[in-house]
Amino acid sequence: MSSSDSNVTDEIRLTGLTVFGRHGVFDHEREDGQDFTIDLGLQIDLSDAAASDDVTDTVHYGELAEKVADVVGGEPVNLIEKLAQRIADVALGDERVRAVEVTVHKPHAPIPLTFTDVSVTIRRTRTVVG
Repeated sequence: MSSSDSNVTDEIRLTGLTVFGRHGVFDHEREDGQDFTIDLGLQIDLSDAAASDDVTDTVHYGELAEKVADVVGGEPVNLIEKLAQRIADVALGDERVRAVEVTVHKPHAPIPLTFTDVSVTIRRTRTVVG
């Protein structure tokens, strides 16, 4: 399999990355902040990394986690939909990533009922030019 193979089904998953942020439409969400949990799935050809056993031939998930944490802990947004898009943009910043699935969980959303979690999932695919 080569990096030009469009039928690649390899994936890197990062789940449960929990970061404190100040996102939300209400003032108290911005002031008090809360934990957000992020799940990522990256579609990427991992055959080069499998052959070389070299981290430079794959997405370094530790470095990716730090970049995502910077986004979540950074500039506040009103909607977790916007936050998910920012995270997707970071993941797609690596040209080897063909597609990304991002789920942003907001388990402490200001809902006056008993619930376990609120989440938004987006899927983005790299646009191929040419």
